[in-house]
Amino acid sequence: MFAEMSTTAVVVTLVAAFMAGFSGVSVLARAAFVVEPLAAYGVPRAWWNRLGAAKVAGAVGLLAGFFLPVVGTLAATGLVLYFAGAVITVLRARSYGHVAFPLMYMAPAVAVLALV
Repeated sequence: MFAEMSTTAVVVTLVAAFMAGFSGVSVLARAAFVVEPLAAYGVPRAWWNRLGAAKVAGAVGLLAGFFLPVVGTLAATGLVLYFAGAVITVLRARSYGHVAFPLMYMAPAVAVLALV
């Protein structure tokens, strides 16, 4: 469990889980700072619950990775793919100034993969 992980890996995993979980809950709670850009990017409202749930599931999976490392690796991979899709969505919407946001959420998930 934690004994096999470096302190850096534990901290980065906790940060990644917090960020993904916060983002997912923000979508599910319909926080304006999250859903207004989704609408502007053309993401259908029917997808929002699933997108929020996917991020929350990724956060839970990262935490489960402390006990089942393969689950954490799969969760981090899923989050990287999720946020890569978010980058593509932002670029397709030509909101170039917003592309930093999904990259900011993707970075800790990439770091988790690099540290496992």
